[in-house]
Order: sequence, then structure tokens, then C-alpha cells
Amino acid sequence: MGKRGPKPKRIIVEKWTPNFAYAVGLLATDGCLSSDGLLIDLTSKDREQLENFRKCFKVNFPISLKWSGRREKYLRIQFKNRIFYDFLLSVGLTPRKSLTMGKIDIPPKYFFDFLRGSYDGDGCFYSYWDPRWRSSHMFYLTFSSASQKHIFWLQEEIRCRLLIKGHISKSKREGSIYNLRYAKKESLEIIKKMYYNPRVICLSRKRLKIQKALEIEKNQQKSYR
Repeated sequence: MGKRGPKPKRIIVEKWTPNFAYAVGLLATDGCLSSDGLLIDLTSKDREQLENFRKCFKVNFPISLKWSGRREKYLRIQFKNRIFYDFLLSVGLTPRKSLTMGKIDIPPKYFFDFLRGSYDGDGCFYSYWDPRWRSSHMFYLTFSSASQKHIFWLQEEIRCRLLIKGHISKSKREGSIYNLRYAKKESLEIIKKMYYNPRVICLSRKRLKIQKALEIEKNQQKSYR
């Protein structure tokens, strides 16, 4: 018999917690699994994003530079680990995930932590004053994915939990991207669930953007009284 290779080393404890689910959400959006069955990559322009990822897994992964084809500068964490790679496959992440990913197998109690990670990875929030109506402040929360199956799964999971539907559309600028969008009333329900505690780990610039819009909304409601 031939010699067996060294036993794979566990570097991440695969135990579901709020932070673990959040980090899986980041990998489901900004992450990448190589086809070799070993390499895991997380790329972002936000250093805080990668530092949050390290905190979630309690591993001090090195952060390196990466340049896009358009010579844009990004930061990334790359590491090889067969045990964690296989775990990610078992919960639904895939190589070429942007086209093939569907359901992610997350314990229900951690779904909104995962969703917060997905939002920090590929989500968007914007607000504006609608010129058609005086003092009409609008805002929208959006989740994006190149996988139609995954965006439909997200919509259904949110609908089951909050009884809200949202709206799915295909991006006009990026034809391969699907957007799941929630208007003001529905987005407020999701925001309350994603940021259920002021200490939850998150990307601070995105949270601050939401907080500013909510403060405008609060002041607007006071003016109506």
C-alpha cells in the first residue's frame, strides 16, 4: 500500500454562532472557492470587512493586495484548508458560486446574521427625497447575486420569516446580476432583524448609512405629530 498523505489540519472550528454565520454570508457574496478543493478567497475594498472576517473565525489571516484587470486595488485573504473547504461545500457554497449557488444550509436562528454578512458583501442601501411629494423620504434595501436560484432562495427565506415579499429584477447595467429589493416599510423589518443588537459585527460604513436614513425618518415622523 502507498503512503497516506498528512491528515488535513483544522484551522477553523465549524460551529454555528452569530459571527460564524455572518462570515459565511461574506463568503457567499465576496468569497470564492477555487476548483482545486483547497483554496478559499475573500476579496474586498474594505479592510474592515477582512478584519471582521478574521474576528469571526478567530484566526489572524494575512491580508494582501490584489489588483483587478482594470488596475483597481483590492484587499484579500487567501488560505488553503480542505476541512473548511469541504464544510462550505456541504452547506451550499460552490466553486463558480455566482452562477451555481442556491440554498445555503444555515440553522434558522442564525439566518439574519448570515443575511447581514450577505448584505455587507453584496448588498446596497440608498435613500432620497422623492420630488413628486413634499417631504417624502424614501429608502430601499437590496441584496444582489449573479445566481437566480440563490436570490429566489433569499426571497423565500425572508418571506417565510417576516411575511414580506420584496421585488426581484435583473440589473440593466450588469445583465447577469439579480437584485432583490425592499422598499421602506419592508426594509425596516429586515433592518431590525439584521441589527438586532448594537454590538453585532458588521461593516460600519453600511450601518452608518442606514442609521442616517433612519434618523431622517424619525425626525420626519415627529414633524407630522
